[in-house]
Amino acid sequence: MSPWSAARPGDRLTDVDTPALLLDLDAFERNLERMANALAGHGVRLRAHAKSHKTPKIALRQVALGAVGICCQKVSEAAVFVEAGIRDVLITNEVVGAGKLARLVALASRARIGVLADAAAPVCDLAQIAATAGAVIDVYVEVDVGRRCGVPPGEPTAELAALIAGFASLRFAGLHVYHGPAQHKRSAAERSAAIGFATDCAKVSRDAVLARGLACETITGAGTGTFLLERDSGIYNEVQAGSYVFMDRDYADNQPAPDDLGFEHALFVRTTVMSRPSGARAIVDAGLKASSVDSGMPKVWNHPGWRYLKASDEHGVLECTEASPPVLGEALMLIPGHCDPTVNLYDEIICFRGDRIEAVWPVAARGALL
Repeated sequence: MSPWSAARPGDRLTDVDTPALLLDLDAFERNLERMANALAGHGVRLRAHAKSHKTPKIALRQVALGAVGICCQKVSEAAVFVEAGIRDVLITNEVVGAGKLARLVALASRARIGVLADAAAPVCDLAQIAATAGAVIDVYVEVDVGRRCGVPPGEPTAELAALIAGFASLRFAGLHVYHGPAQHKRSAAERSAAIGFATDCAKVSRDAVLARGLACETITGAGTGTFLLERDSGIYNEVQAGSYVFMDRDYADNQPAPDDLGFEHALFVRTTVMSRPSGARAIVDAGLKASSVDSGMPKVWNHPGWRYLKASDEHGVLECTEASPPVLGEALMLIPGHCDPTVNLYDEIICFRGDRIEAVWPVAARGALL
C-alpha cells in the first residue's frame, strides 16, 4: 500500500497525483440509473457483479437502486462485502477444499450465501460442513455453455440438482447459465446467436429439473455485453452485469445493437507525460502496474490522434500523430482495456465530480483471491 493517497476530498482534479484510478461520479451514477431503468418492469432482477469494482461503496449504491444482492468470485471477496453490510451474496464460482468451504459456511450466519456446483464430491463436502454448522447454503448448478466450468445441459444438470436437493443443509436455488465469451463478441448478431444457444441450454435444463419434481426458482447469468438479450429471453430472471458501472474500452469496442443503452466511460487511469524522447513519442507513468492490458491497450481519452502503443512495468509509450502532441508534465486520462483487473491494481478509487475530488473509496476486496 502506498504511504500516501493520490488525492483527498476537496482537491482539484488537476492536483491528483499519478498514476491514479479515477471515477467520474456523474457518468457512474447515470450508468447505475440506466441499468436499474432497463430492468424495471421486466420481472428480471439485477445481481450486480462486484468482481468488477471490489468496492463496498459501489455495491451498497447498487443495492440501494434495487439490486437483489451481488456476485463475487471468491469466498474472501464475499467476506469483504458481508462485513460491509451486503446481505445477499452469490459466489459465481465452484469452491473446493475443506478450508474454503468452512469459511463459506461461516459467512452464512451473517448473510444469505450462494455458491455454484458442477460436481458431486464438493456438494457432498459442503453439505456435511453446513450440517455440522447448522447452516443452509444456496447451491446453483452451473450449466456449461461457454466451455469453462459447468455440467452439460439437460439430464446431467437435473441429476446434480436432485443430489443438492436431497441434503437438508443445502437448498437447490436454481441454474447458473453464464456465457462469458458472448460478452465480447464484436457483432450484435454474434452475441445474439451465442445467447440464443445459452437460452436453449437453460430451457432444456430447467425442463429437466422440473420433470424431477424440483422447483427451479432462479435462472441467473448475463453480463454487460448481453444482458438485454437475457432480459428478453423469457427464461432468465436474474442478470449479473458488473462492468456497466465503469464501461471499459473492450466493452466499448463491441458493435452496438439498435436497442443498446450506451453506458458511459466512467473509470479512468490518470497519468502524466514524464518523457518526450521524440516528436512522435511520449512516455507516461502508467504502465502494466497501472492498467491491465489482457484485453488490449488502454485508450487515450478525448485524443484520437494519440495511441497507447505498448507498456512495460512503469512506463507507457504513446504514439502521437496530432498536430498538438502532449507536452512534458501534461496529465492525460486513459480508458482501461479491462476494468476488473485494473481496479485490482489499486488501493483506492478517486471519485470526482466536475473539477473537484468528492470522495476516495477504498478498493476493500483488492487481492481477495482465496
